[in-house]
Amino acid sequence: MTGAGDGAHVDASHATLPGALAEFRLDHVAIAVADLDAGSEPWLALGLARHGADEVVADQGVRVRAFVLGDALIEVLAPLGPDGAVARFLARRGPGLHHVALRVADLRSELHRLDRLGAELIDRAPRLGRAGTLVAFVHPRWTGGTLVELVEVRAAEPVRS
Repeated sequence: MTGAGDGAHVDASHATLPGALAEFRLDHVAIAVADLDAGSEPWLALGLARHGADEVVADQGVRVRAFVLGDALIEVLAPLGPDGAVARFLARRGPGLHHVALRVADLRSELHRLDRLGAELIDRAPRLGRAGTLVAFVHPRWTGGTLVELVEVRAAEPVRS
């Protein structure tokens, strides 16, 4: 078996993907940490640049710091308090990979498509995410153990003067 570590390259340019899957791309990888500053140190040491200011996503109970990694981001998540999904994750598993986020063109349509396929959805409707995005989560039981976030980047609203 060959893999990325042995110099093999996978050419998926000719692959036919069903439905909205053809529109997916990696948006970000999220790392859960107890302390945002300490959890950011390795990414800074690796030379990744910060992407914008820290942001509180109150609905998810986290403060997020993003770093640029090519066309995607590394998001470092720290809980705002002892409640919330990320706080529970840290209590059970400690710091580490929290979720993988895939960008989709139309989140509502993708949720309907996945629901018809029998996907176990945590969110059946989009909610507000970081930087004004719409997000929804797919349960790790359905994805083989990895929490997946679907992200729709909305067009920027015109600046009003």
